[in-house]
Amino acid sequence: MLATGLKKLTGGEPEAVGEALDLVAGLDDALVHGLARMGEARAAALAAFAGALGATPLGAAAGEAAGKAAAGSAGDEHVAVLAGGRAAVLGAVHDALLDRLDGALGRARASWEERPAPAEVPENLLVAARSWLRELAIAGWRGVDHDLVSGADRVIEGLWAEPALRRLAVLLDGLAAELRASCPVATMERVPARRWADLWTRAVLLARAGSWAGAAEPVSGRLLVLGVDVHEHGTAVQAQVHGVLEPAGGEPRLVRASVAAAKVDTIVGPAVWRMLNAHPVLLTALAERRALELTDMPLTAGGDLLWHEGRARPGEAADPFATARIRLGTATAPAVPPLDRHPVRIAEPVLLEGYKSDGRTVTLDGTALEVDTGRLPSCGPLTPALVKASTACIGLVRWDGGRWLLQPLAVRATVKKAPVEAHTGDWALGPTDPKVVKAEARAGDAVAVLRERAGRLLRK
Repeated sequence: MLATGLKKLTGGEPEAVGEALDLVAGLDDALVHGLARMGEARAAALAAFAGALGATPLGAAAGEAAGKAAAGSAGDEHVAVLAGGRAAVLGAVHDALLDRLDGALGRARASWEERPAPAEVPENLLVAARSWLRELAIAGWRGVDHDLVSGADRVIEGLWAEPALRRLAVLLDGLAAELRASCPVATMERVPARRWADLWTRAVLLARAGSWAGAAEPVSGRLLVLGVDVHEHGTAVQAQVHGVLEPAGGEPRLVRASVAAAKVDTIVGPAVWRMLNAHPVLLTALAERRALELTDMPLTAGGDLLWHEGRARPGEAADPFATARIRLGTATAPAVPPLDRHPVRIAEPVLLEGYKSDGRTVTLDGTALEVDTGRLPSCGPLTPALVKASTACIGLVRWDGGRWLLQPLAVRATVKKAPVEAHTGDWALGPTDPKVVKAEARAGDAVAVLRERAGRLLRK
């Protein structure tokens, strides 16, 4: 990213973004207290939200849904319209922000093409899911108790048994778990209104359509890795690799490849990589900074490679910084699927060079961009100190809390007059820092211990 692009990016948010988010906040507040307890102020906020959709295809339906909600008689179809309207408003914000980012980067983006309709799924399961989600909306987050959360158990069990509804099952399972852990929500000092409303909205839309997942096309070619974003939760870990695909006979494309595994909260730091050891080809490419040769790997219209180890093999060494310098400017970014059009989903790979960093921001020709060091994973060598000492970075540009942020995936720095390069995936095959190796040896192999105990229990 050049200084001119950075200045263009940070020169204020697109028009009406703030007003759109205020409308969403009004609906979110109604969901906090419940559609059964609207009151005049919340009914007015809901009417304003519906009014903003007046010129869209949802206009008439949104007005009716707002009226029904204010009267306490909202049905499944009205709840779906409110969720759809919320997704549409946030989608418009997403599009405005992404257009600003693409313009600053000079990045071309593919247009969205409709894919074949998903396979038919059992309607009774979708009806049950919609019923529980409507109960949540009526009760509001403040009205959630253990009885209401428990009502989802049988629904989720049924969804898990249907492969085509696995996405909805995972989402409802996660939402129910968060609500159960927070019960009774009425006693919480602060409710995560935006997060729960985001999850609820996505679940309502999935419960209407069943899948939303389009078909994937097989691709072959060379995948050049830019970096890996590690998402770690107490019970799961996911490694999302960002890279440039050079398809056979085609133009370069920006893609992602994700692998995930369940874990327990005691497995942290470099040990989380061992939970992903079912993907040795991918981990080897990350640790040794190699390209990957792909054969008939499924690729979705949204730019996600559906990872199959047997369809990839390690290639030659490939410097991610060289890839970013040569290929990022010419690679076409994927279209964003309708259900993923949300500001929080923006995560675009960029290369910054020749900046100055104080650890909190990077500054290029007088223009500063805030650094999100809170996303640096503990399973790699990348630290805030290295970010502060760096002058070059491959990272993801995100939008959060009304501002643009840079999440580093790799940096080049000078430490004690010596050049240093660190990537989040450097320890994918195990830590290379002697101090970390010794610390792990003293602590013991938590993964091996847990697996041995699990095996012992199974044998009993």
